[in-house]
This record gives sequence, structure tokens and C-alpha cells, in this order.
Amino acid sequence: MLIVRTLFLKPMIRLTLFFVLILLSCSSEGEDPMPMDNTLPVFSMESITVDEGNQDKSIFVSLRLSKSWTKPVSVVLKSVDGTAVAGEDFEAVRDEVIEFAVGSRQENLRINLLADEQWEEDEAFTVEIVSISEATASNNTVSIIIENDDILGQFDLPGGYSTPDEYVGMNLIWRDEFDGTELDQSKWTYEIGNGASGWGNNELQYYTSENTIMYEGNLVIQARDEFFAGFNYTSSRIITENKFEFTHGRVDIRAVLPEGQGIWPAFWMLGENIRSVGWPRCGEIDIMEIVGHEPGKLHGTVHYSDPNGNRIMAGHSISLPNNAKFSSAYHVFSIVWEEDSIKWFLDDQQFHSVSRQSVGNQNPYPFNDPFFFIFNTAVGGNWPGSPDSTTSFPQNMIIDYIRVFQED
Repeated sequence: MLIVRTLFLKPMIRLTLFFVLILLSCSSEGEDPMPMDNTLPVFSMESITVDEGNQDKSIFVSLRLSKSWTKPVSVVLKSVDGTAVAGEDFEAVRDEVIEFAVGSRQENLRINLLADEQWEEDEAFTVEIVSISEATASNNTVSIIIENDDILGQFDLPGGYSTPDEYVGMNLIWRDEFDGTELDQSKWTYEIGNGASGWGNNELQYYTSENTIMYEGNLVIQARDEFFAGFNYTSSRIITENKFEFTHGRVDIRAVLPEGQGIWPAFWMLGENIRSVGWPRCGEIDIMEIVGHEPGKLHGTVHYSDPNGNRIMAGHSISLPNNAKFSSAYHVFSIVWEEDSIKWFLDDQQFHSVSRQSVGNQNPYPFNDPFFFIFNTAVGGNWPGSPDSTTSFPQNMIIDYIRVFQED
């Protein structure tokens, strides 16, 4: 009867009853058609792993809310040192306030990393929540891992020969034990570039300061296969000119040498008057040279001139027994430099000498004047030739110490 009667109701009344019936039908299912969620959003941070790099850079930690919110959300964050330390590896985050505007769900925390070129283990620090409002947190702490990407790489330093830091009747007048975190530039100067005609030898590398690395009490001069400033290889060359020059004494240098076709490490000396008289009149004393395709053969040499300025050289070599290589252990390369004579030693075994008499009385003898040191690892050049497919990089010349003694 109800249905029949509604057919005769006025159209407006019939429409109203229709919507009432629809609403009653929906509500009979027991569900709210527009539920309200009053729970706070959940704040989260993401841990990240980044390369250290060779230049300072910024990284960003992603910060998120689980949903947009009707009020601003505020989070205060700080960094906490771990194996990575603020001021050395990154710039500290101190009570950094991050605001999420109404409706926003994504923000970032910026952190500045401090780069270096010294090899070290991977390091980490954390970012922690100091306080939070209008949200809850899914994690209070995240880790930032800094992966070391310096080319040196980790390796075990070998044992080998060593010499004392004192001798009877002699004084230690100058030394570098390379114990610092960077090269002591009160003692050494970097020579940068490729010089004239590849430093006069058609060398292939470009010398930079970045290829000199301090590693566990050692100086490492590293030759790399990398394109830089128009050259295919890089390395380092350091000198003591105008910082330490001396005449006569004993020199001990403890080192592990690189190897490989086209690799040419050297410890050598030039007369301090080279700027005025030129080379070879100034004289050159090569304490140690090897060419990398003969990794167990050491050369000791002097260069000087005849009266007309033409180069003369006098050298000798010694090889390690049993096909051993200078890359597998420390050895000590020494000269005992006295008036009118120079003697070369490998691990205290003499293998070469020159004297005023052997140079020839008709030739100038430049080796009673002050000299300065040069350390370098060349790549390519007239003597060793170029690297080839057998040459591996990087190659490291590892120097434990240099010590200079003079008689009392």
C-alpha cells in the first residue's frame, strides 16, 4: 500500500523520499562514507652511502612524512661523530630545524662533506632527532657512510732493511720521517707540470701535488693512469731547493719502489747553482734510480760536464739476489759524500764510487758545492720507454724516511 500511495504524491515529495531511502540504505551498512584520520603523520629518514671525493661537496638526507598534515611539522636534527669526525670529514649539524609546511611530505637535510686525498678506511657518522612536533618518528637515527675513494688503496707495508738514526762521530743535521698528515712544505716544494720537453727526458706525466700522499708514517708518490691537463699520466715531484741545501755528509733514504714498464722512480740531487750555471755544469748525483722493467736493478750515477759544457756520466748498478724486486720490501739507499769522493750503498753494501781523480783532472768537479734533493716518479721518457699493456696503475713509491748526517 505504501508504494501505491507514493505514486500519487507530489513530485517534490517523491524526490525527497527517494534520497531519504538512499541514505537509509547506505547507513544500514554501518560505514562512515567520509571517515576522519586524526593520527599524526610518521616522520622517517634514509641512511645513505656516499663517495668521499677529492673536493668538498654537499649531500642530502631524504626526510619524509607518511602523509600530508593540516599543521606545520617541525623536526630538529643533529649530527653525532662516529669514525667520521666533524671538522675533519664533514661539517657538523647542530640543532638544524627542518619545517614541513602544511600539506608537504618531502624535505632534505643538507650536509657538507670535507674531502681529502689521504687513504683511510670507510667512515661513518649519524644524524639523530633532537625533537619533533606534530609527527611521530619511525627511526630516531640514520647512518651516513663515507666510502674512501682515494686511489692509493689499502695495502700492507712490508718489512725490510733499516738503518740507525745516529752514527758515531756524526750529527743528524736534517731529516724527514713523514709522520704528519700532509707534506711539510717548510722542507719541500712541489714542482708542477711537465717541464720543458717532459723535464728534458720526454716524460709523459704531469706532476701535481695531489699525487703526494701521507700514509701511516710514509710519504707516497703515486703514479696514476689518468688524463689531466692534456697528459695521460700524473705523478709528483718534490724538491728542497732554497729550503735545504748542504755539502758533504751521509744520506740514508728508506723506501719501497714502484715497478712496471715505463715507470722511473728516482732520489737525486742537483747543484744549488743550477739557475746560474745550468745543467750539467751544476752537477747531478743520482742516489737511486731504477727503470720499472728491471725492478730489481739499482743504478747510482753522477752527471757533470767537460770544460766545454758537454755532459759526462759515471754510473754503476747492483741487482738484488734471487730475482727479488725493490717493490717487495724496504731497502735503504745511501751515499757517503766526502770532499773529492762519493760512495753509493744499498743496505750498507757499497756498490759504486767516484772521485775527483776518476772524474778526470781536466774536467770541472762540481761535487764539493751545495746540492739539494729531488724525489720523483716519472712515467715514460727516453730511458724507460712508455708504459704498455703490462703496466699496472697506480704505482707507489713509499718513503719511510730521509736522514742527513755530517761529521762532528
